[in-house]
Amino acid sequence: MLRVLVLSFYYQPDLCAGSFRCSALVKYLSSHDIEIHVVTTAPNRYSSFDKVAPKFEKGGNIKVHRIPMPAHKSGMFDQINAFRAYYNGAQKIVKNESYDLVFATSSRLFTAFLGARIAKKKKLPLYLDVRDIFVDTMDNILTKNVARFVMPVLKLIERYTFNSAKHINLVSQGFLEYFKEQYSRPSFSFYTNGIDEEFIEASMVGQAKHNANAPITVLYAGNIGAGQGLDSVVPELAQRLKNRIRFKIIGDGGQRNVLKKTIKNMGLDNVELLPPVDRDTLINEYIKADVLFLHLNDYPAFKKVLPSKLFEYAAIGKPIWAGLNGYSAAFVCTEVTDCGVFLSGDIAEAIEKFDTLKFNIEPRFEFIQKFSREKIMNKMALDILRVAKDHA
Repeated sequence: MLRVLVLSFYYQPDLCAGSFRCSALVKYLSSHDIEIHVVTTAPNRYSSFDKVAPKFEKGGNIKVHRIPMPAHKSGMFDQINAFRAYYNGAQKIVKNESYDLVFATSSRLFTAFLGARIAKKKKLPLYLDVRDIFVDTMDNILTKNVARFVMPVLKLIERYTFNSAKHINLVSQGFLEYFKEQYSRPSFSFYTNGIDEEFIEASMVGQAKHNANAPITVLYAGNIGAGQGLDSVVPELAQRLKNRIRFKIIGDGGQRNVLKKTIKNMGLDNVELLPPVDRDTLINEYIKADVLFLHLNDYPAFKKVLPSKLFEYAAIGKPIWAGLNGYSAAFVCTEVTDCGVFLSGDIAEAIEKFDTLKFNIEPRFEFIQKFSREKIMNKMALDILRVAKDHA
């Protein structure tokens, strides 16, 4: 029987795209005659969302080890300490285990690096699932003085990691040019993010249209970090559209306090800032909202990404108001109806696009059929097994 090691920094019941994606993949992998060993962390995505999960559990052909994490608040040094704890803990857990393939899903490179180190030591094929180009992102975020010292090290780690892979899956086709230019050794696939069943079911729920006499509720739910840049757009949009909209922001992250301070300093009473919620509550918030909001900062790296949040939003059937550039903007305009897409940070265009929204609440059946998580993860599971069998 094939044995697959699955490495993911986040896993159920944690609240984030990495957790949802990996948990779904493991579900479909487990329908095959294999043994799956998941090595992950105890829930830690947000310090404000405390969820307890067992350190070890076993059910059927899946066993899960969760490594305790030091307390952190999403700062860079906190995240470094957390990854160090995960890296060291995972090495100890897998030391005496045998596998046929190492699978790692990674947005911040170091889970992928961990996979490369384990695969190298055990002389196993490595299948990487790349959800973000970490080095590219850091090059945009770090100050020049810090980048001068850090970037050469990160590029060495990236080169070692990606050249160690037998196969790399890219969640965004926008990543391909970057990888093709630098990494010719692995083969590539594009099993993108998808829509979980809960969101598909929610799209079928009868939803009332917006009451024309009430302010329009604009909802953002997710990470509040430098990458989202909410503090640069939400307060100004709330002020400019003060009598028309009410923002509801659900989430946590490194820039939450900056956003909170800006809202307070501007005296805005039409922006509500709430902590993260569980998935059932989140879906109810989607259903209650009039418009779903998304924004990525204007970094060159973000012109390549495809946010998982888009798939949830699109499935619900509500209008989408999004500040995006590059591949994700083109994807939304091509694949999703009733969207107001504006250039990141462009307040004037954001208001202009807001006025184009039709406020029709209609399930996007073609989109749902094309991007159901079940369909995508089933295909990806078969691809992982193919690589494992080739080596066995």
